Amino acid sequence: MHRGKGMKFVGDSRVPAEGRKPNIPKDYSEYPGKTEAFWPNFLLKEWLVGAVFLIGFLCLTVAHEPPLERIADPTDTAYIPVPDWYFLFLYELLKYQYAAGPYTVIGAMVMPGIAFGALLLAPFLDRGPERRPHKRPLATGFMLLAIASTFFLTWQSVESHDWEAAAEQGAIREELAIEIDETAQGYEILQAQTCLSCHGNDLQGAPPLGPSLLDNPDYTAEDYMKIAVEGIGGMPGDVFKGTDEELEILGQYLVEMNEKVAELE
Repeated sequence: MHRGKGMKFVGDSRVPAEGRKPNIPKDYSEYPGKTEAFWPNFLLKEWLVGAVFLIGFLCLTVAHEPPLERIADPTDTAYIPVPDWYFLFLYELLKYQYAAGPYTVIGAMVMPGIAFGALLLAPFLDRGPERRPHKRPLATGFMLLAIASTFFLTWQSVESHDWEAAAEQGAIREELAIEIDETAQGYEILQAQTCLSCHGNDLQGAPPLGPSLLDNPDYTAEDYMKIAVEGIGGMPGDVFKGTDEELEILGQYLVEMNEKVAELE
């Protein structure tokens, strides 16, 4: 300070001119329906919706217990699995002509990729600040189309599925405690003629494709030979493609296996 020159003040930029303000959320009352504070307004609503859904889901699982099926057998090629309910729409999509068989890649990857890609691009195609559905035609259209498609395909899958056959297929059955000698000549003939794909590797059947081969104590070797050549019920004829000698071995093998089962019972 110099005499006659007045007084000068030197400020330090590291010291804030104003004191620290309390962390008060902004006032969004000027923009009703446009936006709101993420914490706690929006997040609290999300928690409430999630809690209601979780409690409702728990009540549903208590009231309707999920059905249990037999233990999964990876060697059972006759079992037809069905996905959980939230994948039924994709399961139904693969039944259509141009989404299955040689076109499986289209039904499993291309079509779902386009659908989910459109949903991912929706926020970039429609970047307006409006929150009303009729003010956002692209985003609303994509969402309604996705919901309608998923709902229809899921409903169609449930309606067209044979639930009685599926229940029989996955029913918990008491299996016979009988050892299957996979090196036996008769068993090798069954395997070579692809009989096990319908009757199971344990010969106890794989409903609804084929019945058990071990619950026919009254059948003779000639009966089995005739069935293998002519078919029976839903089994077509001319299934057996082996020689006459192999046919006789097969018939005698099945008779012996049924006799073993009868002894165990």
